Amino acid sequence: MPHDSRHARLLREIADALDTKLQRTDDALTPHPDTLDVISNRHTKRGQLNYAVPEVLQLQRRIRRYNAETDLPHGDIVALALDTWLRAKGYPPDPEPPCS
Repeated sequence: MPHDSRHARLLREIADALDTKLQRTDDALTPHPDTLDVISNRHTKRGQLNYAVPEVLQLQRRIRRYNAETDLPHGDIVALALDTWLRAKGYPPDPEPPCS
C-alpha cells in the first residue's frame, strides 16, 4: 500500500519536527536557551507582573535571599521560574510575539 506508507512517512516527519521543537530536557528545572537569551538582554521590554500568592510560601523572602546569593535580579528569577514551569507543563511562548 504505497498510499498508506506515504502518509505514515509524512506523519513520522511531522512527529519528528514536533519532537525537535518541543525537546524536553531530563531536568525539568533547566531554563530554556531562548529564555536565557531574553533574560541576558538588558534591552528586553519588560512588563509588571502582580499576583497575590500565599504568604506561607514565603516567596518574596526566598526571592530576596536567592537574589542576595546570586545577584540575579528579582524579575529575572520570577521570569525564569515561571517560564520553566509553564514550558514543562506544555505551555511555551508563541513562536512570534504578537504585534502591539
